[in-house]
Amino acid sequence: MLEVCAGFDAELREFNGETDHVHLLVQYPPSVALSRLVNSLKGVSGHHLRREYPDHIRQYLGGNHVWSPSYFATSCAGAPPDIVKHYIQRQKRPD
Repeated sequence: MLEVCAGFDAELREFNGETDHVHLLVQYPPSVALSRLVNSLKGVSGHHLRREYPDHIRQYLGGNHVWSPSYFATSCAGAPPDIVKHYIQRQKRPD
C-alpha cells in the first residue's frame, strides 16, 4: 500500500480493517484521479494476497477475486486528521 501511494505522490496516513473491508486514510494531490489510485491499491494488494494465501482466497472468497468492484470514498477536509486516524485505528482487525 505504501509503495502504491508513493507512486501517486500520495501518503498513506492510516490503514486498518475488518473481516470484509478496509479503511485507508490517504492524502493525495488533486491531480490524481481517485479511481486510478483505488484501482491500483486493489490490484496490487489483491495480487499479493492471492500469491501469499491462494488456498484461503479460493476457499473463503469463492474464486480469485479479493476485492469487490466497488468502493466508498469520502473527503475528510475540515475534520482533523487525528480524529479520522483514531476512528480507523479503532476498527476491529480480522482474526
